[in-house]
Amino acid sequence: MRLLQKLGVWLLALAVATASFAQSAPTKVFNNEQLDQMLAPIALYPDSLLAQVLMASTYPVDVKAASAWSKSNKGKEGDAAVTAVQDKGWDPSVASLVAFPSLIQQMGDHPDEVQKIGDAFLAQPSDVMDSVQRLRAAAQKAGNLKTTEQQKVVVEQQKIIIEPAQPQVVYVPTYNPTVVYGPWWYPAYPPFYWPPPPGYYAGAVLATGIAWGVAIGVGNALWGGCNWGRGDIDINVNRYNNINVNNKITNVSGNRTSWQHNAENRKGAPYRDQASRDKFDNRKAGADGRQDFRGKGDARDADRARADQAMRDRGVDTGAASRDRAGDRAGDRAGDRTGDRAGDRAGDRPGDRAAGGAGDRGGGGPSASTRDMDRGGGGAGGFDRSSPSAGNRDSAFAGAGNAAQTRQSADRGRASTGAASRPQPAARSAPAARPAGGGGAPRGGGGGGRGGGRR
Repeated sequence: MRLLQKLGVWLLALAVATASFAQSAPTKVFNNEQLDQMLAPIALYPDSLLAQVLMASTYPVDVKAASAWSKSNKGKEGDAAVTAVQDKGWDPSVASLVAFPSLIQQMGDHPDEVQKIGDAFLAQPSDVMDSVQRLRAAAQKAGNLKTTEQQKVVVEQQKIIIEPAQPQVVYVPTYNPTVVYGPWWYPAYPPFYWPPPPGYYAGAVLATGIAWGVAIGVGNALWGGCNWGRGDIDINVNRYNNINVNNKITNVSGNRTSWQHNAENRKGAPYRDQASRDKFDNRKAGADGRQDFRGKGDARDADRARADQAMRDRGVDTGAASRDRAGDRAGDRAGDRTGDRAGDRAGDRPGDRAAGGAGDRGGGGPSASTRDMDRGGGGAGGFDRSSPSAGNRDSAFAGAGNAAQTRQSADRGRASTGAASRPQPAARSAPAARPAGGGGAPRGGGGGGRGGGRR
């Protein structure tokens, strides 16, 4: 009996430990079946080219732009093509791939699959590298991955490495994954296939396995390499700096450094998993985000300066106009404008929701309601807070039935009405008082562009 009790305690402890480990272990975004499926079209590229593709896939917006550029610039390839796009503002990993027109066009033709590869590489870099090795092993076992006049295949420390047969000449392979890897091991997850773009490959060769495009001479376009032991990518700093003259790496010692994803170059493409969002969105929201906001503020200031000059040319007192605009902005934020959203939808007008809890009779549309909900004010136009549909949407005016609060609301309403009856500065009637890029929609509609910067 004592032995059984000890065994029961041990099993209970094991169950608790197992549950605790399961909760603490990170959830993988992609399983092995999905990884092998999405990486099948690129796993047999030379290591240096594969590294560039993995990096570039984390910038899907730039990949789309680079593919369109390549299609519009026939005949541009190699280092010369990379040099030609240095002013495009693309991430250097994407710019490097215009050296290989057939490849960047294939990527542009499969944007969803490319973005999945990038998401997987950001979330699970080691798993991605392991998947590539599984695929290469399968192709080698099927007899379709071997040293040729285009490539050299070697095995080092149980890792299959593919290199160009000549360091300065690269052949981009294309192949049908259902053929080159042999019988596919995940029937529920058939491999992705990127058909070759017209004119770059001899289609008849595809039936036998791998087809080769034309030889492309490169000097510095390929500056990445796979670090199989660490499960990530190394950068050859000298090659990188030789071709990325406008975006050099200067903060490292030596000629090797590990690749780091640049969240700023993501250009708004969402991250798939929460861990990547936490890591990269927060980084973008720091100094870079504040700089973006400052830039937009500078543009608004320039618009206002031009409007002031136009008013001075017409003999209007710009000092009064500036004070008037400042009052408008303060009124917008405090909700004290005549007929404003705070007066209409927060129950500040005599006889409106402050007295009876009725809906918003004069307010704006859904965008204005959203802002009021953020302030703790009213809801959407016509929303009755006594209705069961209100749920748990509490607001600062949830106790509007209280007599003291009702009197306060009425006082504010009278103050707002009094403000409306006071004469306004002459500059308010001048049509040019509104800057060309600043104000957005008229007051009755709520909205406009006063916020300006990013969230």
